Amino acid sequence: MKKIEAIIRTSKFEEVKSELKKIGIDFFSYWEAAGIGNEHLREHHTYRGTIYDTQYISRIFIAIVLKDANVQKTVDCIEKAAYTGEIGDGMIFTYNIEESVRISNGARGDASTAGPGDEKL
Repeated sequence: MKKIEAIIRTSKFEEVKSELKKIGIDFFSYWEAAGIGNEHLREHHTYRGTIYDTQYISRIFIAIVLKDANVQKTVDCIEKAAYTGEIGDGMIFTYNIEESVRISNGARGDASTAGPGDEKL
């Protein structure tokens, strides 16, 4: 099993969520995050005459645990959906997961991550 973590632009979240659903990723965790990336090189932006401090950038952090066979398809999906071509599009990380347990029924390993959309992957 693998865990995918992605940090994406807040403005791309709905598109990423929609594309993940199309490939059968029906369940993942996400939360708002803030950080400093390459954008900190330009700390102020002007929009319609107002100066905005961009030192701290709002992002969405996504976490997905899935079977090894589904990792590349999922990473490709996130990369494509989150892409704008600008600095600050985000990052995707993958990690090995040693064990997972579904609390509701005690399923372990790959069986613990199976869901209704699993056959789509």
